[in-house]
Amino acid sequence: MNVTYQDSNARMSQVAVHNGTVYLAGQVPSDASADMRGQTEQVLVRIDQLLAQAGTSKEHLLSAQIWVTSMAEFDQMNAAWDAWVVPGRPPVRAAVEAKLAKPEWKVEIMVIAALPEA
Repeated sequence: MNVTYQDSNARMSQVAVHNGTVYLAGQVPSDASADMRGQTEQVLVRIDQLLAQAGTSKEHLLSAQIWVTSMAEFDQMNAAWDAWVVPGRPPVRAAVEAKLAKPEWKVEIMVIAALPEA
């Protein structure tokens, strides 16, 4: 099996690349004092960084899974998402309300992207 892993520790990798597909672990905000929109923007910046590190970008997104702690703040997350996603190229997406690993986190996002064809 031809898989490469990036930013790994004993528990997990942030990135796995297999057969031209890039899989990112769930990303959470670095500054949990921000509101839902601010936390989402932080996560999207980190996703951009990890995708670039793997050799791709949000233009090649295939799928996104989003967890939010409160559907009452769903519109704030969507505002950040809509400003970030490439027009005309939105990935398939699921978004659910869930309790996250740390109570101060409001959002976690996991994406899958294709590597651009050479």
